[in-house]
Amino acid sequence: MRFRRTTTRLAMLGAAALLVTACGGNGNGDDQQAEATAGQTVQVSATFAEGGEGPAYTYDTELVPVGATVEVTSEESEGSTTTTLRVTGLQPNRTYGSHAHTQACTPEDGADAGPHYQFSEDPVTPSVDPAYANPQNEIWLDVTTDGTGAGESTSTVPWTFPDDRRAESVILHEEPTATHAGHAGTAGGRPGCVTVDF
Repeated sequence: MRFRRTTTRLAMLGAAALLVTACGGNGNGDDQQAEATAGQTVQVSATFAEGGEGPAYTYDTELVPVGATVEVTSEESEGSTTTTLRVTGLQPNRTYGSHAHTQACTPEDGADAGPHYQFSEDPVTPSVDPAYANPQNEIWLDVTTDGTGAGESTSTVPWTFPDDRRAESVILHEEPTATHAGHAGTAGGRPGCVTVDF
């Protein structure tokens, strides 16, 4: 099993702080502006397995075979977040729904990853209102595989995660994501999950 995570936020914040100092930052909000323009990049590469230590789990080995791979890269920059999902070894020529979720994966059940992460949280749960369950308020990464079971998708949203409320995983769902009222954001079961330290 491979697990790789890269975080560059501290280095970027350090560079931003040096820039503020070099430009004569006076301590009256300049440092906050530097931190706001700095970003964070996270990358996780893993192989799906049943049980074990993760970070990637399969709960349905037909839809997400043991040995399939997943890579998630997420980068925050200048008020937006771009997330890319890459998969190999899934069922060929199939569309999987995929979204960022609020909790980390567990070996037992995909439901443990909680609901979709929403920047503006729907006061009603489960959230199926397209005013909240949409690809600008959530990170949607629906992916269609090719004849070999490989696929890639990218989401860009016009916000960055608050430090005290960040997504913690990406779920693969069994169906494409619905968009109509009363079903918005739904995508069937949760055959696979990868923990991502957004």
